[in-house]
Amino acid sequence: MIEVNNLHKTFKSKKNTVVALDGLSFTAKDGEITGILGPNGAGKTTCLRTLYGLLEADEGSAIIDGISVTEQPLAARAKLGIFPDKFGLYERLTAYEQIDYFASIHGLQGAAKKSAIEQVIKDLDMEALAHRKTAGFSQGQRMKVTLAQALVHQPQNFVLDEPTRGLDVMSTRVLREYLSRFKEKGHCILFSSHVMQEVAALCDRVIIVSNGKLAAQGTPQELCDLAGKTQLEDAFVKLIGSDEGVAA
Repeated sequence: MIEVNNLHKTFKSKKNTVVALDGLSFTAKDGEITGILGPNGAGKTTCLRTLYGLLEADEGSAIIDGISVTEQPLAARAKLGIFPDKFGLYERLTAYEQIDYFASIHGLQGAAKKSAIEQVIKDLDMEALAHRKTAGFSQGQRMKVTLAQALVHQPQNFVLDEPTRGLDVMSTRVLREYLSRFKEKGHCILFSSHVMQEVAALCDRVIIVSNGKLAAQGTPQELCDLAGKTQLEDAFVKLIGSDEGVAA
């Protein structure tokens, strides 16, 4: 489970001050897919980077399975599988070597590491890719390697930042199937997306963020009911009080 409690984060420069998070709080539960929606500059990325431990909040806390990100950053990070918005790979390495590298980062060694790598390759149907260098991989193949890197240490919680951006239709379908499978196994999945149909189809709960604050939360249907709309996109626009209608 992921808990975000009263997060505040302000960025200051000589020219201006930007309040990225202004008391944001929410919970992403085990066995559910929770989506984060918000317009550009709403604070979504700042929130996710705080969960990763890449940013330190000015105030408030982020808790991963009861472990404080601030007080025990390495222990908290071990509970997370992080799937970034760009599939950066070391292209001279094979897919297996890529996954091996990330397994080592997470402290896996010897037979336990070998077993974990083989298991994630099997789970993601990557046997045919495992010993090929990743240079020239398609976006779908790169997605699988990146997902394997995030899962090799068998984390309870997955955090994904716009996971389907740049993927073709078939790769997007494959990723959605994997996320649904992990949800059924009881994992906590938190992801940001700008694709309304994706959020409506996948998410058990949706967090809408605006100006660094929680604007609304609930199931896609609850948000539509709250806004008096039939489509999630229309509900989103009304709930953030904007006519832009663009989430990113």
